[in-house]
Amino acid sequence: ARPVLALSSPCVISALLSVQHDSFRVLACSDTDGLNMIITLDGEEAWHSDFIHETGVDTLPDFVSHPSFSGIYEQSVGQLQVCKNNLKIIRIGLKDIPDPLDPPTSLLYTTNKVELGEKNILVCHVSGFYPAPVNVSWTRNGQKVTEGTSINVPFPNEDFTFTQISRLQFVPQLGDIYSCSVEHPALKEPLTRIWDVDVPQPGVGPAVFCGVGLIVGLLGVAVGTFFLIRGSELIGRG
Repeated sequence: ARPVLALSSPCVISALLSVQHDSFRVLACSDTDGLNMIITLDGEEAWHSDFIHETGVDTLPDFVSHPSFSGIYEQSVGQLQVCKNNLKIIRIGLKDIPDPLDPPTSLLYTTNKVELGEKNILVCHVSGFYPAPVNVSWTRNGQKVTEGTSINVPFPNEDFTFTQISRLQFVPQLGDIYSCSVEHPALKEPLTRIWDVDVPQPGVGPAVFCGVGLIVGLLGVAVGTFFLIRGSELIGRG
Protein backbone atom coordinates (compact mmCIF):
# COMPACT_ATOMS: atom_id res chain seq x y z
CA ALA A 1 0.00 0.00 0.00
CA ARG A 2 1.26 3.49 -0.77
CA PRO A 3 1.65 5.87 2.18
CA VAL A 4 -1.10 8.44 2.04
CA LEU A 5 -1.83 11.54 4.09
CA ALA A 6 -5.45 12.69 4.22
CA LEU A 7 -6.85 15.66 6.14
CA SER A 8 -10.46 16.82 6.20
CA SER A 9 -12.09 20.09 7.14
CA PRO A 10 -15.57 21.64 6.95
CA CYS A 11 -16.28 23.30 3.64
CA VAL A 12 -18.94 25.90 2.87
CA ILE A 13 -20.60 25.88 -0.56
CA SER A 14 -22.28 29.22 -1.11
CA ALA A 15 -25.00 27.93 -3.42
CA LEU A 16 -26.28 25.65 -0.69
CA LEU A 17 -26.50 28.07 2.23
CA SER A 18 -30.31 28.04 2.24
CA VAL A 19 -30.41 24.31 3.00
CA GLN A 20 -28.62 22.32 5.73
CA HIS A 21 -25.97 19.99 4.25
CA ASP A 22 -22.87 18.19 5.51
CA SER A 23 -19.87 19.05 3.37
CA PHE A 24 -16.14 18.40 3.85
CA ARG A 25 -12.97 19.21 1.95
CA VAL A 26 -10.38 16.44 1.95
CA LEU A 27 -6.69 16.90 1.12
CA ALA A 28 -4.65 13.79 0.34
CA CYS A 29 -1.26 12.99 -1.18
CA SER A 30 1.09 10.02 -1.58
CA ASP A 31 4.67 9.31 -2.65
CA THR A 32 3.68 8.80 -6.27
CA ASP A 33 0.59 10.99 -6.75
CA GLY A 34 0.01 14.70 -6.54
CA LEU A 35 -2.30 16.30 -4.03
CA ASN A 36 -5.85 15.06 -4.28
CA MET A 37 -8.49 17.47 -3.09
CA ILE A 38 -12.00 16.07 -2.69
CA ILE A 39 -15.19 17.89 -1.72
CA THR A 40 -18.01 15.76 -0.34
CA LEU A 41 -21.68 16.62 0.03
CA ASP A 42 -23.92 14.60 2.39
CA GLY A 43 -21.59 11.62 2.21
CA GLU A 44 -21.18 11.66 -1.57
CA GLU A 45 -18.35 13.00 -3.68
CA ALA A 46 -19.17 16.36 -5.29
CA TRP A 47 -15.80 17.39 -6.79
CA HIS A 48 -12.21 16.19 -7.04
CA SER A 49 -8.97 17.35 -8.61
CA ASP A 50 -7.61 15.55 -11.69
CA PHE A 51 -3.85 16.07 -11.92
CA ILE A 52 -3.49 14.04 -15.10
CA HIS A 53 -5.68 16.45 -17.06
CA GLU A 54 -4.80 19.41 -14.79
CA THR A 55 -8.37 20.36 -13.96
CA GLY A 56 -11.13 19.95 -11.40
CA VAL A 57 -13.96 17.44 -11.97
CA ASP A 58 -17.54 18.22 -10.93
CA THR A 59 -19.12 14.82 -10.12
CA LEU A 60 -22.58 16.00 -9.08
CA PRO A 61 -25.44 14.52 -11.18
CA ASP A 62 -27.13 16.68 -13.81
CA PHE A 63 -30.46 16.93 -11.98
CA VAL A 64 -29.10 18.90 -8.97
CA SER A 65 -27.91 22.50 -8.65
CA HIS A 66 -24.16 22.85 -9.24
CA PRO A 67 -22.27 25.33 -7.01
CA SER A 68 -19.16 27.13 -8.24
CA PHE A 69 -15.81 25.42 -7.60
CA SER A 70 -13.81 28.24 -9.17
CA GLY A 71 -10.19 28.45 -7.99
CA ILE A 72 -10.24 25.22 -5.94
CA TYR A 73 -8.02 23.27 -8.33
CA GLU A 74 -5.40 26.02 -8.16
CA GLN A 75 -5.52 25.80 -4.34
CA SER A 76 -4.78 22.08 -4.44
CA VAL A 77 -1.76 22.65 -6.69
CA GLY A 78 -0.43 25.29 -4.30
CA GLN A 79 -0.72 22.98 -1.27
CA LEU A 80 1.09 20.04 -2.86
CA GLN A 81 4.50 20.56 -1.26
CA VAL A 82 3.03 21.22 2.20
CA CYS A 83 1.14 17.93 2.06
CA LYS A 84 4.21 15.94 0.99
CA ASN A 85 6.35 17.47 3.75
CA ASN A 86 3.75 16.50 6.35
CA LEU A 87 3.56 13.01 4.86
CA LYS A 88 7.28 12.44 5.48
CA ILE A 89 6.94 13.41 9.16
CA ILE A 90 3.87 11.21 9.70
CA ARG A 91 5.50 8.21 8.01
CA ILE A 92 8.37 8.36 10.50
CA GLY A 93 6.00 8.53 13.48
CA LEU A 94 3.76 5.68 12.28
CA LYS A 95 6.34 3.33 10.73
CA ASP A 96 5.97 0.65 13.44
CA ILE A 97 2.17 0.85 13.76
CA PRO A 98 0.33 -1.65 11.52
CA ASP A 99 -2.67 -0.44 9.55
CA PRO A 100 -6.06 -1.69 10.77
CA LEU A 101 -8.04 -3.63 8.17
CA ASP A 102 -11.76 -2.94 7.73
CA PRO A 103 -13.51 -4.97 4.99
CA PRO A 104 -15.81 -3.18 2.53
CA THR A 105 -19.52 -3.60 1.94
CA SER A 106 -21.08 -2.98 -1.45
CA LEU A 107 -24.38 -2.15 -3.14
CA LEU A 108 -25.22 -2.60 -6.83
CA TYR A 109 -28.02 -0.59 -8.44
CA THR A 110 -28.98 1.42 -11.54
CA THR A 111 -29.24 5.20 -11.70
CA ASN A 112 -32.40 5.15 -13.83
CA LYS A 113 -35.49 2.98 -14.28
CA VAL A 114 -34.58 -0.03 -16.41
CA GLU A 115 -35.93 0.02 -19.97
CA LEU A 116 -34.72 -2.54 -22.49
CA GLY A 117 -32.49 -1.02 -25.16
CA GLU A 118 -32.16 2.32 -23.34
CA LYS A 119 -28.79 3.54 -22.00
CA ASN A 120 -28.38 3.27 -18.24
CA ILE A 121 -25.66 3.23 -15.58
CA LEU A 122 -24.90 0.50 -13.05
CA VAL A 123 -23.43 1.84 -9.80
CA CYS A 124 -21.23 -0.25 -7.51
CA HIS A 125 -21.18 1.65 -4.20
CA VAL A 126 -18.34 0.39 -1.96
CA SER A 127 -18.03 1.70 1.59
CA GLY A 128 -16.73 1.05 5.12
CA PHE A 129 -13.22 -0.08 4.15
CA TYR A 130 -9.76 0.82 5.41
CA PRO A 131 -7.16 1.41 4.10
CA ALA A 132 -7.95 2.82 0.65
CA PRO A 133 -8.28 2.09 -2.20
CA VAL A 134 -10.28 -0.93 -3.40
CA ASN A 135 -9.98 -2.67 -6.76
CA VAL A 136 -13.30 -2.98 -8.63
CA SER A 137 -13.90 -5.17 -11.70
CA TRP A 138 -17.01 -5.73 -13.85
CA THR A 139 -18.34 -8.66 -15.87
CA ARG A 140 -21.19 -9.12 -18.35
CA ASN A 141 -22.42 -12.69 -18.79
CA GLY A 142 -19.20 -13.94 -17.21
CA GLN A 143 -16.90 -11.90 -19.48
CA LYS A 144 -14.74 -9.11 -18.07
CA VAL A 145 -15.85 -5.58 -19.05
CA THR A 146 -13.60 -2.50 -19.10
CA GLU A 147 -15.24 -0.25 -21.71
CA GLY A 148 -17.64 2.27 -20.19
CA THR A 149 -16.33 1.77 -16.65
CA SER A 150 -15.07 4.45 -14.27
CA ILE A 151 -14.18 4.77 -10.59
CA ASN A 152 -13.80 7.84 -8.39
CA VAL A 153 -11.06 8.51 -5.89
CA PRO A 154 -11.69 7.23 -2.32
CA PHE A 155 -13.17 9.74 0.12
CA PRO A 156 -13.41 9.38 3.91
CA ASN A 157 -16.49 8.69 6.00
CA GLU A 158 -17.18 10.08 9.47
CA ASP A 159 -15.80 6.89 11.09
CA PHE A 160 -12.49 7.32 9.16
CA THR A 161 -13.22 4.47 6.77
CA PHE A 162 -13.51 5.16 3.03
CA THR A 163 -16.10 5.10 0.26
CA GLN A 164 -15.42 4.53 -3.42
CA ILE A 165 -17.91 4.39 -6.31
CA SER A 166 -17.49 2.60 -9.62
CA ARG A 167 -19.87 3.03 -12.56
CA LEU A 168 -20.63 1.00 -15.70
CA GLN A 169 -22.45 2.47 -18.69
CA PHE A 170 -24.59 -0.20 -20.34
CA VAL A 171 -27.66 -0.92 -22.47
CA PRO A 172 -30.03 -3.42 -20.75
CA GLN A 173 -30.84 -6.53 -22.78
CA LEU A 174 -33.19 -9.18 -21.40
CA GLY A 175 -31.29 -12.07 -19.82
CA ASP A 176 -27.95 -10.27 -19.39
CA ILE A 177 -26.19 -10.81 -16.06
CA TYR A 178 -23.73 -8.26 -14.66
CA SER A 179 -21.40 -8.49 -11.67
CA CYS A 180 -19.29 -6.08 -9.64
CA SER A 181 -16.35 -7.63 -7.74
CA VAL A 182 -14.42 -5.77 -5.04
CA GLU A 183 -10.91 -6.69 -3.88
CA HIS A 184 -9.38 -5.37 -0.66
CA PRO A 185 -6.63 -6.56 1.75
CA ALA A 186 -9.27 -7.18 4.48
CA LEU A 187 -11.12 -9.66 2.24
CA LYS A 188 -10.05 -13.30 1.88
CA GLU A 189 -11.86 -13.45 -1.46
CA PRO A 190 -13.48 -10.83 -3.73
CA LEU A 191 -16.84 -9.41 -2.65
CA THR A 192 -19.16 -9.91 -5.63
CA ARG A 193 -22.65 -8.55 -6.29
CA ILE A 194 -24.85 -9.83 -9.14
CA TRP A 195 -27.45 -7.86 -11.11
CA ASP A 196 -29.54 -9.35 -13.92
CA VAL A 197 -31.77 -7.72 -16.51
CA ASP A 198 -35.27 -8.96 -15.67
CA VAL A 199 -38.06 -6.65 -16.81
CA PRO A 200 -41.58 -7.97 -15.97
CA GLN A 201 -44.03 -8.14 -18.88
CA PRO A 202 -47.25 -6.26 -17.96
CA GLY A 203 -50.71 -7.72 -18.59
CA VAL A 204 -49.87 -11.43 -18.46
CA GLY A 205 -51.06 -11.97 -14.89
CA PRO A 206 -54.47 -10.25 -15.25
CA ALA A 207 -55.15 -12.07 -18.55
CA VAL A 208 -54.46 -15.43 -16.96
CA PHE A 209 -56.66 -14.69 -13.97
CA CYS A 210 -59.48 -13.48 -16.24
CA GLY A 211 -59.26 -16.73 -18.23
CA VAL A 212 -59.34 -18.84 -15.09
CA GLY A 213 -62.28 -16.81 -13.74
CA LEU A 214 -64.26 -17.32 -16.96
CA ILE A 215 -63.71 -21.10 -16.87
CA VAL A 216 -64.75 -21.32 -13.23
CA GLY A 217 -67.82 -19.20 -13.97
CA LEU A 218 -68.92 -21.44 -16.86
CA LEU A 219 -68.42 -24.53 -14.70
CA GLY A 220 -70.61 -22.94 -12.04
CA VAL A 221 -73.39 -22.28 -14.53
CA ALA A 222 -73.21 -25.85 -15.85
CA VAL A 223 -73.35 -27.37 -12.36
CA GLY A 224 -76.28 -25.13 -11.39
CA THR A 225 -78.20 -26.05 -14.53
CA PHE A 226 -77.60 -29.75 -13.87
CA PHE A 227 -79.03 -29.58 -10.35
CA LEU A 228 -81.98 -27.47 -11.53
CA ILE A 229 -82.96 -30.06 -14.18
CA ARG A 230 -82.34 -32.94 -11.81
CA GLY A 231 -84.54 -31.31 -9.18
CA SER A 232 -87.38 -30.79 -11.67
CA GLU A 233 -87.27 -34.49 -12.65
CA LEU A 234 -87.51 -35.61 -9.06
CA ILE A 235 -90.49 -33.33 -8.41
CA GLY A 236 -92.29 -34.63 -11.53
CA ARG A 237 -91.83 -38.20 -10.43
CA GLY A 238 -93.15 -37.38 -6.95
